[in-house]
Amino acid sequence: MIKRLLLALFLMMAAAPAFAVNPDEVLSDPSLEARARSLSAKLRCMVCQNQSIDDSNADLAKDLRLLVRERITDGDTDKQVLTYIVSRYGEFVLLTPPFSVRTLLLWGAPVLLILAGGVSLIVFARKRVGKPTGSKLTADEQARLVELSLD
Repeated sequence: MIKRLLLALFLMMAAAPAFAVNPDEVLSDPSLEARARSLSAKLRCMVCQNQSIDDSNADLAKDLRLLVRERITDGDTDKQVLTYIVSRYGEFVLLTPPFSVRTLLLWGAPVLLILAGGVSLIVFARKRVGKPTGSKLTADEQARLVELSLD
């Protein structure tokens, strides 16, 4: 019983993004709708910030979806639509920012962090090689060790 309930809950949650685009937003031409969906998947919801506007139910996401569809039906190319939206909302609206001098640190930070971690591990390991790991025995411990070895 619980397994069925969990399965039903999972299926409802998995289908949640499919409900974001309302039927009244869908274009009648399937090729234009496919372009709109493709572009919407590349744009960040400014309210949710970790979802595309295609997956978000926020009012701003709906407005952006309608704007994308309006620009497509007006004859804009995909690049023109993206350029227009970026000009209004900035590069932050793109889920995958382009590689440029301004985003060099963003794209290079993971590599730099991995390299820095690797170098620090090597330095730390080299410093520890050959060093004793414990402290010297006290006089009482040495005497007890002698007693145990004589027994």
